Amino acid sequence: MITKGQKINERYEIIRSIGEGGMANVYLGYDTILDRNVAIKVLRGDLSTDEKFVRRFQREALSASSLSHPNIVEMYDVGEDDGIYYIVMEYIEGQTLKQLLKRRGALTLSEAIDIMLQLTDGMSHAHDSYIIHRDLKPQNIMIEDDGQIKITDFGIAMALNSTQLTQTNSVMGSVHYLPPEQAAGKGSTIKSDIYSMGIIFYELLTGELPFRGDNAVEIALKQMKEKIPDIHEENPSIPMAVYNVILKSTAKNPKNRYADSKVMHDDLLTVLDDDRMNEEKYEYPYPEHEENTKSIKRLETIEEDNLQIAQKIEEKNNKKSKKIIIILSIIATLILTIFLVIIFLVPKINTPKSIKVPDVSEMTVNKAEKKLQDSGFEVNAKIKGVYDSKIKKGYVVKTDPEVGRTLKEGTKITIYKSLGVKKYTLDDYVGKLYNEVRESLDTNGIKVTVEKIDPDSTTCKYIGQDIVIWQSLASGSKVESGDSITLRMLNPVSFPNFSGKSQDEVSAWANEFCVTLNVEYQETMDESLIDKVISQSRPSGATVKNNDEVTINIGVKSSYKENNDEVDDAISTKEYQCVSKEDNSITKDLNSDGTCDDGYERKEKK
Repeated sequence: MITKGQKINERYEIIRSIGEGGMANVYLGYDTILDRNVAIKVLRGDLSTDEKFVRRFQREALSASSLSHPNIVEMYDVGEDDGIYYIVMEYIEGQTLKQLLKRRGALTLSEAIDIMLQLTDGMSHAHDSYIIHRDLKPQNIMIEDDGQIKITDFGIAMALNSTQLTQTNSVMGSVHYLPPEQAAGKGSTIKSDIYSMGIIFYELLTGELPFRGDNAVEIALKQMKEKIPDIHEENPSIPMAVYNVILKSTAKNPKNRYADSKVMHDDLLTVLDDDRMNEEKYEYPYPEHEENTKSIKRLETIEEDNLQIAQKIEEKNNKKSKKIIIILSIIATLILTIFLVIIFLVPKINTPKSIKVPDVSEMTVNKAEKKLQDSGFEVNAKIKGVYDSKIKKGYVVKTDPEVGRTLKEGTKITIYKSLGVKKYTLDDYVGKLYNEVRESLDTNGIKVTVEKIDPDSTTCKYIGQDIVIWQSLASGSKVESGDSITLRMLNPVSFPNFSGKSQDEVSAWANEFCVTLNVEYQETMDESLIDKVISQSRPSGATVKNNDEVTINIGVKSSYKENNDEVDDAISTKEYQCVSKEDNSITKDLNSDGTCDDGYERKEKK
């Protein structure tokens, strides 16, 4: 029993339940390490005690976790904690496509096409990675508020297909979208997913399922035998080009379907183009039932048997007791059940043997090849090389797929052999940007230590530039992955507050840090500021950079009066004024201390 606040794997904290299904319960959780909300799917019921299913589920979920696409829910983690088997995935704010259809019914043409373009794009990416979903349905498609869709349940769908579960909920929930070849007990291909997408497209446009029945066998028979209903009976305004997409994707014979999801996606892109307005109805180039004839006959035979049983029951109704009627009904039900089991067991019987990739690391290539072949795998003739500091040169480092993976017998394995330790020649890094040097060294596995020192007159040219000024290993040195190097850089320098300092003090500081000093003089009546810095062009605390300049104003004694009384008299009688240095016609009154603003000079009034 999963409860609020419970932690799974000491990492994922349960917040609340957000959904329940026949195979798993879904919870909103919080990843305490990466500080984000996640969706946690926990297996329930008999599934968590079925060891074969659990192993298959974990393998398939890990395989699906390699998918990275905007329309596929990202899987973060797969694991087990005290008997709880779980997958952690991206949390999507939204609803399932099935919930949207129940609420709104049929969608608009543009909405349906937009959803299908996203669906086919996501499935094209999965198919390119050799991953088949096998259980595409609106219940496994999330839609966010902005209209973006996310395909879910790759791992569960693939694992269920392998174990062939026959729980009522899972069979009935999926049989409406079940391709004829799967209903016939044959294996799945990427064209099986295309069929399911065609059924989903039909449902988006009509709000209805194309095939209905009282039980899974009846619906499966319709999937194999009956044509898809004419969509124009539900909505005459739908263009023939759109109807053709449904006809082509839901063909009974896989040969008549799209070659792959990318072709279906490209076809959807143009269905509303003007040049396809008068498109003719798609005609199937191959017979529709050539691959399913035997299976259809078996299903029809079952239905005929059921009819005969019912007739016999009716003929003998007055002669036999109700007990016989019940027995015959049970027999009919058993026949249906047996056929249903056959449907889901035949693929399992026909599938190749599954075997684990053995560990061949640190073996010679010849021994590794023999061990892999003896285990039932094929070996890629091209041996790849990788640098490795631990495995002796020429010996096996790893395989692809990796050790422990369970694969079909006959799968081709690639061997990677060791090229030994990779040697790296150091460059002269002095004067180069630290970030670029660090990236180059990290790429080659060289450990970097940074020392920072205060600048002096010999290093001040590098101030404020994040430049390497010294390296512990000389240019041309040979190093290996794991070796270390020390790089030296300068501490940052800031402009101090020069106020009240003498010109000599400021000059000494500027020489030490390679700063160009400009000196200007300003008359002042304040005796304490004579020969001292009155102001500076760079604020205190500003960072010093190479070749920076600073201008200081040094106070000098006012030359026009000897004392404050005389200045006050001059000001009061207005014998002096401030005249613009550029234009003598522009004048101002003296400041209260008898000085003029910058750009003006003091002159006697005429």
